[in-house]
This record gives sequence, structure tokens and C-alpha cells, in this order.
Amino acid sequence: MNVTDSQLLEIARQAQTVAVVGMQDENKRDRPAYQIPAMLQERGIKIYPVNPNIQSSLGEKAYAAIQDLPVKVDILDVFRRPNAIPALAEELIALPPEKRPGVVWLQSGITHPEAEAKLEKAGFKVVSDACLGVIASRVRPRP
Repeated sequence: MNVTDSQLLEIARQAQTVAVVGMQDENKRDRPAYQIPAMLQERGIKIYPVNPNIQSSLGEKAYAAIQDLPVKVDILDVFRRPNAIPALAEELIALPPEKRPGVVWLQSGITHPEAEAKLEKAGFKVVSDACLGVIASRVRPRP
């Protein structure tokens, strides 16, 4: 999806809930997959960690897979290698509409044009190769 800077800012401004696929826990505080969700949480966003290899992160229960999430999230923020995106796209497309995230956000350096096109064709808004933390920091000041 070709999104303008102002559209990116609006997505980040309005987000209340973010599920983070590939999120790390406190054992890997040096990783962007921990630091960015921590920054988002600090700025008022409810975080839902999604990683089958952790129990919790930032005081939140971790979920093994996106279909396990208890709510529909505003943004699904993805910290996975590009080769994992096609399988993730299939998982997302298989979700019932009431559980689909508002936006699928692929972090900086992550892009998979074929999977993104498939998601968009299925009705998803997709942002790729952009850091949600950088965008959010422009519109969500530190408390």
C-alpha cells in the first residue's frame, strides 16, 4: 500500500492496541523487537506480544499465534524475516473478519511484495519497511 507520511502519522496517532509478532522479552532488551513495543507502551498503547517462545513481555501475557489474540488490534506490528511473511499472510487471511487487524505493519527492512499484494487483495491495509516507533514518536509524546 502506498501510504503518505500524513497517513502513517494518523495510523500511529489513533492506534490504541498493537500486537507485536516476533516480540522479544526482557532477556533481549537490546533488540528493537523489545525496545519499540516498550516505547509504544510507554506512550499509552496496549501491547499484545505474539511469540511462542516467550511467556510474557512488558508485563503482558504473550500469545503463541495471532489467532490466539483475545481482541481485534489496531496494528499488527511484525518483527520477522521477510521469508516468514508469506506464511504470516496466510494466517492473517484465515482469520475471521472480526479478528483481523486494522493495519499490518512490517518493520524497517521487512518487505515481501507478493505477500503484501495478497494481503491487500484480501482487504488488509499494509505498511512495509517502516518503523512504527519512529512514526509514533512524532505524534505520541512521552508522558
